[in-house]
Amino acid sequence: MNDFAGFTPGKKPEQPEMKSDEAWLREADALLKSCQGKSDAEIVRAIYARAVEGKRNGTLTNAQIDAFYAQFSPMLDGVKRRRLKKLVEELKNM
Repeated sequence: MNDFAGFTPGKKPEQPEMKSDEAWLREADALLKSCQGKSDAEIVRAIYARAVEGKRNGTLTNAQIDAFYAQFSPMLDGVKRRRLKKLVEELKNM
């Protein structure tokens, strides 16, 4: 139940399925393989396209965008960090 409208008396709320460590590793491995051979620009375009889709359908929040930036920006050099910051601002203003 995500809201009160979904409440059914006597029914236990559904718990989200927790992924095992192995499942997370498989998912991470698949993601890494999908990025191999792609340029930085291709990877950024793919991430941006998914983010735009998430913003439009309401599944991506500004807080999640900020968390993504906070996690990845320390790994980037100044130019790439500024480019990512610009993309983050564009997404948050959608």
